[in-house]
Amino acid sequence: MAPDETPESPSPEEAVPLTGKVREKLIETKQAWAREGRLLTGEAYPLGGTATRERLPPGQTLVKDWPVLDLGVQPDVARDRWRLRVEGLVQAPLRLTLDAFMALPQAELVNDIHCVTQWSRYDNRWQGVRARDLVEAARVKDEARFVAFTSYDGYTTNVPLAEFIRDEVLLAHSWEGRPLTRQHGGPVRVVIPRLYFWKSPKWVTRIELLREDRPGFWEVRGYHNNGDPWLEERYG
Repeated sequence: MAPDETPESPSPEEAVPLTGKVREKLIETKQAWAREGRLLTGEAYPLGGTATRERLPPGQTLVKDWPVLDLGVQPDVARDRWRLRVEGLVQAPLRLTLDAFMALPQAELVNDIHCVTQWSRYDNRWQGVRARDLVEAARVKDEARFVAFTSYDGYTTNVPLAEFIRDEVLLAHSWEGRPLTRQHGGPVRVVIPRLYFWKSPKWVTRIELLREDRPGFWEVRGYHNNGDPWLEERYG
């Protein structure tokens, strides 16, 4: 699938209702931000000899709430209709119901999140399945190097496989001890805390292992392909 193609439609039993409509003006504004380099400070916190960084990335502002950001469309994914496919370059493709997902080994992790729109939130407590456990269950093939995500609202993004299988990466179903709300990506969302949060898609339904990289929605609209907050990889 090329970057601007529409993701394949779910089968009738997997289809979910969508509310709202894509906010084209918002997308145009964010593309303008990329062209203008908005929010860039010119600073960067690369790893030094001690392999430590400032906790708050450059240009970020700490918040206490959790802002709701999306493209204007929110899928209403009933828990009994949610499905997760893990496919592509794997030896054992997965197609999980929520019950099957919850039966996998569970983890609880605490981490910070950093949104490219300049806010950061510390000490988020998540419950879910580690990405590396999911990949191991699917028996990824040696030639796989990248991961592409598709969400129920049609959103896509991408990361290197090496980023996806880091210890702190989670497919989360709960936040602060409660099931994720629809607004924040429930029933299940990806959480990749080392990268800007657009790389952590809400409402995830498909994870595809790839040999070649496949940039997603924002990556083909002027945003950085990697998205490291400490290197200010907002745009690329």
